[in-house]
Amino acid sequence: MGETEQRPTAGSRLGAQENAGISTLEHGQKPPMTPPGKLVSIKIQMLDDTQETFDIPQRAPGKVLHDAVCNHLNLVEGDYFGLEFPDHKKMMVWLDLLKPVMKQIRRPKHVVVKFVVKFFPPDHAQLQEELTRYLFALQVKQDLAQGRLTCNDTSTALLISHIVQSEIGDFDETIDREHLAKNKYIPHQEALEDKIMEFHRNHMGQTPAESDFQLLEIARRLEMYGIRLHPAKDREGTKINLAVANTGILVFQGHTKINAFNWAKVRKLSFKRKRFLIKLRPDVNSSFQDTLEFLMASRDFCKSFWKICVEHHAFFRLFEEPKPKPKPVLFSRGSSFRFSGRTQKQVLDYVKEGGHKKVQFERKHSKIHSIRSLTAQPSEQHTESARAYGDNNDAAAVQSCRQGKELKASAEDTGQHKSPSLKKSPKEGRKVDGAVVSTVEEEEEPAKDRMQQNRPQSQQPSTGSLTGSPHLSELSINSQGGPSVANITLSPNLSPDAKQSSPLVSPLLNDPSCIRADDEEEVKRKRFPTEKAYFIAKEVATTERTYLKDLEVITSWFQSAVSKEDCMPETLKNLIFSNFEPLHKFHTGFLKEIEQRLALWEGRSNAHIKGDYQRIGDVMLKNIQSMKQLTIHLRKHNEILMELENGIKNSRKLETFCRDFELQKVCYLPLNTFLLRPLHRLMHYKQIMERLCKHYPPSHIDFRDSRAALAEISEMVAQLHGDMIKMENFQKLNELKKDLIGMDNLVIPGREFIRLGSLSKLSGKGLQQRMFFLFNDILLYTSRGLTASNQFKVHGHLPLYGMTMEESEEEWGVPHCLTLRGQHQSIVVAASTRAEMDKWTEDIQMAIDLAEKSSVPAPELLASSPPDNKSPDETTVDQESEDDLSASRTSLERQSPHRGNTTVHVCWHRNTSVSMIDFSIAVENQLSGNLLRKFKNSNGWQKLWVVFTNFCMFFYKSHQDNHPLASLPLLGYSLTLPSESENIHKDYVFKLHFKSHVYYFRAESEYTFERWMEVIRSATSSASRTRALSHKEPHAY
Repeated sequence: MGETEQRPTAGSRLGAQENAGISTLEHGQKPPMTPPGKLVSIKIQMLDDTQETFDIPQRAPGKVLHDAVCNHLNLVEGDYFGLEFPDHKKMMVWLDLLKPVMKQIRRPKHVVVKFVVKFFPPDHAQLQEELTRYLFALQVKQDLAQGRLTCNDTSTALLISHIVQSEIGDFDETIDREHLAKNKYIPHQEALEDKIMEFHRNHMGQTPAESDFQLLEIARRLEMYGIRLHPAKDREGTKINLAVANTGILVFQGHTKINAFNWAKVRKLSFKRKRFLIKLRPDVNSSFQDTLEFLMASRDFCKSFWKICVEHHAFFRLFEEPKPKPKPVLFSRGSSFRFSGRTQKQVLDYVKEGGHKKVQFERKHSKIHSIRSLTAQPSEQHTESARAYGDNNDAAAVQSCRQGKELKASAEDTGQHKSPSLKKSPKEGRKVDGAVVSTVEEEEEPAKDRMQQNRPQSQQPSTGSLTGSPHLSELSINSQGGPSVANITLSPNLSPDAKQSSPLVSPLLNDPSCIRADDEEEVKRKRFPTEKAYFIAKEVATTERTYLKDLEVITSWFQSAVSKEDCMPETLKNLIFSNFEPLHKFHTGFLKEIEQRLALWEGRSNAHIKGDYQRIGDVMLKNIQSMKQLTIHLRKHNEILMELENGIKNSRKLETFCRDFELQKVCYLPLNTFLLRPLHRLMHYKQIMERLCKHYPPSHIDFRDSRAALAEISEMVAQLHGDMIKMENFQKLNELKKDLIGMDNLVIPGREFIRLGSLSKLSGKGLQQRMFFLFNDILLYTSRGLTASNQFKVHGHLPLYGMTMEESEEEWGVPHCLTLRGQHQSIVVAASTRAEMDKWTEDIQMAIDLAEKSSVPAPELLASSPPDNKSPDETTVDQESEDDLSASRTSLERQSPHRGNTTVHVCWHRNTSVSMIDFSIAVENQLSGNLLRKFKNSNGWQKLWVVFTNFCMFFYKSHQDNHPLASLPLLGYSLTLPSESENIHKDYVFKLHFKSHVYYFRAESEYTFERWMEVIRSATSSASRTRALSHKEPHAY
C-alpha cells in the first residue's frame, strides 16, 4: 500500500540503465555550477511523444537540464539534440545552455519543453550510435506527420515503408493494412497505402536498425530534410523563407530552394532590429552584393534566427567550442551570445575513442528485437566484423538467409521478450548532474540470461558503433533487403533518395585500428562459401544488377522523358521501346532467380557443406534457352541505332533533347552506348560460362548444364557478332562526331575508326598539344576549343592514300618523333613515350596499307578546309595556332555545354591514346560489385558499389542508386600492389595511382581480387594491336 505506483519512463522504454549516465562534457571539463536550493519540475516531451518530468535546481543553467535528459536516455551523442519551447510570445525558441532555465521558461508548470534534433549532419553515417539514428528516425517520422518534410509521393511512400518495417517487421498484407489503418504517418495517407505496402514487400529481413539507416539515407537527400523555415522578405519586398543547415544559409520560395550561401562565402552575420544581414566575402565572379539584407517579422524573430545560424556555424565548422569573450569594463556592444557545447568534430572524436559503454535499448513502437551491441561480448563483435564482408554480398543474396530458420530462431527465441535494461533500476529518484529525475523504473523481466544464451543462434546482426574517421562522409553500406529490392521499377520522377543502402556497419569499414583476428577469419570461412564457383555465380548477379539498371535508363528514364516532349516520331518510339521492354521484363525475372539461388547457396549455417543448390549452371541454361526467343528483339538493335541517329540528324529538336538527356546524372554513359548493352551482355554470359566450365571437373554435378548453357550462348553470340562489330564502329563514329566541330561528313559508309589520342605537333611556335583521330582513310588533327562546349576544333586532315611515314628524332631533335608526309602536306608529331609512339606507328602503318588497298582517295571532310597552297617543305613546320579558332567563332558560340568527361577528354588530359581494339576489350571487360576504398592519407575503408565500364570506375553508395556519386577514369593510371612501406596490412588490396593521386581498393576474396585486377589492367595498360589480336582468351580466370 505504501509502494509507489510504477509507471514506465523514457529510460525504461529505451532500455536505459539507472546509473549516473554518460556526460557529454570533454575529459577534465566540469559541468556548470548548480547551486543547491529549491527544485523546479520541467516537463520534457520526448521524440516518442511521451512526457517525462525532470526536477532541477531553480538557478540551474540550461545545460544541466539538457545533460539530464541525455543521461536519462544514455544518449552519448546528445550534442545533435536540443530543447525547444514556446516563449511568452508563443514563438518556439531553443533553450540557451548557458543561461538559467528559469530566466528563459517563466511559467514552467504551463510549458512543455520538446527534446528534438537540432543539428542535422550532412551524412547520417556520421552518427555513430544506433540509438542516435533511432532518435533521428523518430524525428523524420515526426516531420513527415507535421508536413515539415515535404517530398513526392513515391519518396513519401518509401520513407513510410521503412518506418513500418522497423515497427512491425516483414511484410504481411493483413497486418500491414491493419497497422496503416491505426497509424497515420501523413495526412491523407489512404491514397498512398498500396504504394507503401508495395515498397514494404521489398524490405524482407531488414532489421529495425537497418530500416532506420535506410530511412535516414533517403531523407537526407530530400531538399527539406532538417529544414525549419523562417518567414522573411527580401529588399524588393518579395516573401521568402530563410533556413540554416550544415552547409550554410538557404533561401526558399515556398518549399523550393532558390539560393544558398555556404559558410565559406559568409564573412559576417548580424542583425539590426528586424533586419538580418549577411556579409559575403568578395568574389569577382559573383553577381551578389557585398551585404545582403532580409526583413523579418520582429526583432525577436530576427535574433532567434541569428542565434541558430551562429550555433550551426560553430557546430559544423569549428574544431572546438569558441571561448567566451572578455566582459567589457564599461559598455557592452552587441549580443554576448555564443555557442555552448561540443562541436561535431569533438563528438566524433569522443565516440571514436570509445570512452563510453554501449547499452541495450528498446524501441517503443517496434515489435522487433533490436539491441545495441555490447563491447563486453567479443564473440558478437567478431561475428559482426566477419559479416561485414559477407554482407557485401548483395541485397538479395542475404534475403533467404534472413527469412529462413535464422530469422525464425530469432523470432521464437528472443522476439517474444522485450529487451530488458541491463541493470535493475532503483525505485527512488536519481540525481544526475544536479537534476533529479522523478520517475520510477518498471520491474525487469528475468529474461537476460535466456536472451544471452539465444543470441548466438540468432543471425539478426546488431549494428556496431561507427568508430570511423569523420571524413568518411560517403560511407556506403550494402543493402540487406529482399530479392526484389533491385528490381523495383521506379518512376524517373523519383528523387535520387529513392533506393538506398542499408546499415550493416561494422568496425571493419571505419576503424583504422581494426585488424581482423584469426578467429574472425574462421567465423567468416564457416559463414560464407569460399569456392570459386560461388564467386563466379555471384559475378553473374552483380553484373546483372548493373545491366538491369542500364536497361532502365532506356525503358524508364528515357521513355518518361520522351513522353513529356513532342520531339520523337511515333514510329521511332515504338521501334525503341517495343524492343527494350521485353528485355527488361525478362532480365528482371532472371536476376530474381539468380539472387534466390545465391541466397540458398550462402544462406544456411552449413553453407560450406556442398548441397544441391550450390550450382548455377541449371539456372543459366534455363534462362539462356528462354533468351533465344528474344533474338528477334536483339536483331532490331542495329535498326534502332541507325534510325535514332538519322532522327537526330534530321531534327534539331530531337538532337537537343538527346543532348540534354545525356547531361542527366542517370545517363552516365553516352546514350547510344545503352542501346548496345543487350548485345554486350551476351558476350559477358559467354565469358562467365567459359570460366565456369574451365573451373568444373567433368564429374561435377553442374558441369553438364554449364557446358550446355555455354553452347547455347556461344551460338547466339556467333549469330549476332557481325552486326555487333558494325554497330560498335557506327556508334563510335557518331560519338566522336559530338566531340568534334568544324567538319561535315565524319560518318560515311566504309569509314572505320582506329585510334584517338594526344600527340604534340611541331609548328612555328614549337611543340603544341593536339588531339589526333585516325581512321582507315584519313588522319585528323584538332585542338581543344576555348568555349564552354569543350569540343575539339578540326585544324586539318591528311588523307592516308599515298602517305609515307618515317622516324625523325635526329632531324628535329625531338624524342619519339615521326614525320608524316602526305600528297599535299607533311606534319611532324611527337608522342609522350616510346610505347605511345610504337602504338601510333603500328596503327598508322596498318591504316596506310588499308588505304592503298582501297585505292579510293578520302572525300573532303572539313566544312571549310584551309587552303593548301604551300609546298611540302614549307608545310613541314605548320604555322597554325590557337588564333585559328576565331575562324569558326559563330559555330562555336552556337554549341551547347558538352560533357567534358568523355574518353577523348581523358586522353587529352592524361596525354595518352586509345584504339578501337581497346574499346572492344573494354566492352568485354566490365565488372560490378562492392569494394572497400581507401585514400592515400585516410585511415578508414569506405564500402562502395563500383561499376567498371568504358575505362572508368563509377562509384555508388549501393547497387540500388540510380546514378553514380563520382567516377574515376583509369586511362593513364598504373595498377600495382601496395608495398610493405605503405602499411596496408590487409588481404586482396590493389593500388591505383596517377602522379600524386593514389587509391587503394580491397576485394572480398581471391577470385574477385583477381577479376578486378584483370579488368582494370585492360584499361590501364593498353595492348598493342598485335598482342591484342593474338590474345584469344583474355578473360579466362
